[in-house]
Amino acid sequence: MAGKKLQRKPLKLWPRLRRWVESPDWLTVFLIATAACLLIYLLNAVFAEIRPYNWWGLTYGTLASILMAGAGLYAVRRRMVKTALSWRLGRNQTWLQFHLYGGTLALLLTLMHSGFRVPSGALDWWLWFLSLWVTASGILGVLLQKWIPKILTSGLAMEVVYERIPELINEIRGKSEQLIQTCADPVKDFYRKNIAVALVNTQPRLIYYVDVTGGIQSRLKQFEYLRRFLPSDEKDKLDRLELYYRTKLEIDAHYTLQKTMRWWMYTHVPLSLVLLILIGFHLFAVLYY
Repeated sequence: MAGKKLQRKPLKLWPRLRRWVESPDWLTVFLIATAACLLIYLLNAVFAEIRPYNWWGLTYGTLASILMAGAGLYAVRRRMVKTALSWRLGRNQTWLQFHLYGGTLALLLTLMHSGFRVPSGALDWWLWFLSLWVTASGILGVLLQKWIPKILTSGLAMEVVYERIPELINEIRGKSEQLIQTCADPVKDFYRKNIAVALVNTQPRLIYYVDVTGGIQSRLKQFEYLRRFLPSDEKDKLDRLELYYRTKLEIDAHYTLQKTMRWWMYTHVPLSLVLLILIGFHLFAVLYY
């Protein structure tokens, strides 16, 4: 109606955010704890100077160390499933949520410990830098674990276990070479020039990050031209070859995206262990000296 004013619907960001995260209650507690820490720090900064080795700085640092150590226990919990179940140490999902939110809160307390300043000492600097790196890479890992499985299942027809990729490629190459022995010369030439090299090994492509299906569809178009000139029996063989080739391209898409998760683990898990070791050295130096 012309006489009525248009009413804008309010942006319900918080309900959408709660639906997106795995455990909304953990997010709520984390946000409350974060707000409380920042409020305490602001009040603290008004009445007292914050240094890493005064009472306030040591309190923040101690809390950060406890949370970081607790977050690190998640890796132990994952490798001791039977023991955790028999001792009733809690669900894996609960440990995962503490690993994420507790580790992130530990970073905030670490920054509060240093007064939001870059430390000057070598050990303190590495602790500060690794805390930033481990937390940022952990958040990135959460995003990747949500995005990669979703894009793979929504765009591809098959599911692939990463460890079986070499075996699957060998199987596809063997079936393709066996099939091509029964084909006419035009199909054999087409196979040798356009397909054979692609079946040798995995071929990761950046296009799969943008469109997991776009790169596959464009590469399958090369079959259309040859199909026009083949008799019906050769068309059937070409269709089977196209199916093998498509399967190989989907495996390449899985390899490209799942490899990202592998590289993420190589940058997050070892450096998390280094961080915990350095925290131990740091605590020893503070208590000893």
